Amino acid sequence: MKNTALYKNIGLAILRIAPSIMMITHGIPKLQKLIGGDFKFADPIGIGESPSLLLTVIGEFLCPLLIIIGYKTRLAAIPVAITMLVAAFIVHGADAFDVKEKALLYLTFFVAIILLGPGKYSIDKK
Repeated sequence: MKNTALYKNIGLAILRIAPSIMMITHGIPKLQKLIGGDFKFADPIGIGESPSLLLTVIGEFLCPLLIIIGYKTRLAAIPVAITMLVAAFIVHGADAFDVKEKALLYLTFFVAIILLGPGKYSIDKK
């Protein structure tokens, strides 16, 4: 019985950490744009290029960092999921499934994190 809890918590850590590391690889170039003062970016929801870039950096870089360490995990996963909803259904809404598939996979991971929480191996559980 003890092994079941151990495996569950290791599985939750993997579910939390692996997609977040992958997401950060998408967020780093956007963070570099933001830091470099290049605010040209897509405006898929009509709030302006700069706010769209800032929200994307939060969703693809800052929140995944919080999720990796397991701090405010469920709350941090919400902006990432919203970012992937926008990517899948607005930015790539008219594209073929294979184009939006990556955003949908990330969306699935982060919704699961919202529902399941961070597990034992996280700051949230310390």
